[in-house]
Amino acid sequence: MKRVKLKVAYEGTQYHGWQLQKNGETIESQLNLHLSALLKEDIQVIGASRTDAGVHALSNIAIFDTSHRMPAEKISYALNQRLPEDIRIMESVQVASDFHPRKCASKKTYEYHIYHAPFPNPLIRNTSFFTYVDLNLSKMKRALPYFIGTHDFKSFASIHSSAETTIRTIYELCIDEDGPLIKIRITGNGFLYNMVRIIAGTLLEIGQGRMKPEDIPEIIAACDRSKAGPTAPAKGLTLYSYEFVDGEDKPLHLL
Repeated sequence: MKRVKLKVAYEGTQYHGWQLQKNGETIESQLNLHLSALLKEDIQVIGASRTDAGVHALSNIAIFDTSHRMPAEKISYALNQRLPEDIRIMESVQVASDFHPRKCASKKTYEYHIYHAPFPNPLIRNTSFFTYVDLNLSKMKRALPYFIGTHDFKSFASIHSSAETTIRTIYELCIDEDGPLIKIRITGNGFLYNMVRIIAGTLLEIGQGRMKPEDIPEIIAACDRSKAGPTAPAKGLTLYSYEFVDGEDKPLHLL
């Protein structure tokens, strides 16, 4: 029996999120289906990050156990022949049998994309949030330092969050402009349910003049979801990278 780690990229538009659902297809259900068919075993993957419906990823992580003799690094090639075109395995490696992505120290980086122009761009309609409303990017950027560090982010978590603690650490938060495309990039040690989308929605409120950058410390201190801005639409969010900071995910080099 060996444990295999997958790096999974997907365009989440057609899926009901990562986690198995009774009411529709998910990334997890597609991986289970096609891995089971490929390896002739009942495969149930465990994902590192349970992205919501409509959210995308370039580097989500999943693990599974198999007794199949196929080398771990070959599984990505074989599996990509079976998966739908909007899901791809970017890497498959064997890892230690006790490796678990949710039990390792890690850094996640998300990007939230906003397309700001008079009219939407049909080529990125599924991966960005469109708005024609004037945005003051200078004010949005002034708000960013208030989020950096370790805080109780309860104000920026969905009321449906079941996390044991709402304390999280944000290492970096920046806004980059690429023509009409605005990219909010955030790196942290973990994120609460809808946290990144609520931060994006709050920054949009600041950009539109409905909130002030200086409101952020008070919003954080309130620990009250109603004090923060709305939850930005899912389609603008992409999980860009998932890094394990303790090195426990290093592949095994077997002879």
